[in-house]
Amino acid sequence: MAKLSERLASSLTILKDLQELEKIAVKSSDLSRTHRERLVRSGFLKEVMRGWYIPTRPDEPAGESTSWYTSFWDFCVAYLNSRFGKEWSLSPEQSVILHAGNRTVPRQLLVRAPIARNQTTSLPFDTSIFETRARMAEEGELVIDTHGLRLFSIESALMYCPEPFFRNNPVDARAALGTFQDGTVLLRRLLDGGHTVVAGRLAGAFRNIGRDALADDLLAGMRSVGYLVSEQDPFTSPSKLLIPSRQVLPHVIRLQLMWASMRETVLEVFPAAPGLPIDSSKYIQRVSELFIKDAYNSLSIEGYRVSADLIEQIKVGSWQPEVHAADRQHRDAMAARGYWQAFQSVKKGLEEVLSGVESGQVAEMAHRNWYRELFAPSVEAGIIRASDLAGYRNQSVFIRHSKHVPAPHEQLRDLMPAYFDLLSSEESAAVRAVLGHFAFVYIHPYVDGNGRIARFLMNLLMASGGYPWTIVPVTRRDEYMSALESASVDQDIRPFALFLASVLTQ
Repeated sequence: MAKLSERLASSLTILKDLQELEKIAVKSSDLSRTHRERLVRSGFLKEVMRGWYIPTRPDEPAGESTSWYTSFWDFCVAYLNSRFGKEWSLSPEQSVILHAGNRTVPRQLLVRAPIARNQTTSLPFDTSIFETRARMAEEGELVIDTHGLRLFSIESALMYCPEPFFRNNPVDARAALGTFQDGTVLLRRLLDGGHTVVAGRLAGAFRNIGRDALADDLLAGMRSVGYLVSEQDPFTSPSKLLIPSRQVLPHVIRLQLMWASMRETVLEVFPAAPGLPIDSSKYIQRVSELFIKDAYNSLSIEGYRVSADLIEQIKVGSWQPEVHAADRQHRDAMAARGYWQAFQSVKKGLEEVLSGVESGQVAEMAHRNWYRELFAPSVEAGIIRASDLAGYRNQSVFIRHSKHVPAPHEQLRDLMPAYFDLLSSEESAAVRAVLGHFAFVYIHPYVDGNGRIARFLMNLLMASGGYPWTIVPVTRRDEYMSALESASVDQDIRPFALFLASVLTQ
């Protein structure tokens, strides 16, 4: 008779085979009842809705949202394909959002299909699919993305989006508009359909982002064949960022637009910068004195179990993995040692900033070294490969508990230079510090260590305005993460700016 472990192993083998077929969503019919119930009971499968499951980790706590958010898009594709075959597409509004590089998990996914039942299908964690019997993307305007999502092409999606979409989603709408190098394809569709009202709306939208030549071309093209077109700006206010005429990646445009729209809120709620200290040596000395407290809180926020005694042991050099095997096996100690090494490198960066070197330039040159120092002890111990320290991630990542999905790794070579350009061109130290922290974790350029590096960056940028070294206390972790989520998902930076202002004055 097979042992329990052997039975589970056989069930896991079948699940592995399904995943190798890229089945993120598992239907009841994909598994026998015995295998399905065994995998659910052992925590390797979680029911999403009747007859549908997603793979999970058995150590995932009850009520954990991470596995659902990471599976959301693939699950929706599998479910919709099962329901409608190829006869469905996302709405124009959702299509524009995705074309703009925004893969945030929506509260409700809007889907169009000829045989839809005009009903809502409830999904975990207050998400849902709303299917409506409406015109779907047809041949010539259908785009299928890498997940298998069926979208309206960017031209068609912008044409079919109603005016309120532009007012309610200004960052996504402007980011999508900014990807156009010229209006040829768009004008062709407008002319073929005689869309005079839409042409006026899009001309106004392009002019709003500083693309006057494109706006004029749309109007002239429509009027040349006798159409009467009245230009109308669908946005409620002028764009704070004029987007250049050359084609730019939507992820980069979204980052620039968010920075431009958020900076005024930061200036409103964050204390004014006191200015560079007269005695920089005292500033550095104070930072050194805060190391143990800073390391304890920063590492604890990331889930490491470290104590002040362990950090002190590493600080004075009595933790010796080269000599003691037990030390080499201590994961938390590895993290603490890496933090100590990175902290020393950060202090060198602080000295440069306090001497007057431009902080964005220092951050760009130093942050890769901080990353290497954080994880060098793990390389020495053989826990991770040396090649993992080579640079930015080369895979997709997901943030635990977050609906925000960071940009694909292929976009990082464009996003990170744009990020540092924003730092270097920003006049306010307050904005550099608050948005520098937020934008770094929003991009999430590394597989691990993003939070720690973001807090190092925040303090380096704080120093450029003479603000004191600021510690995010682990006791306020939930508030801190919630504020970052508001900024990432809702583009509301106010909670995060207020939070950092509150810990700054403690």
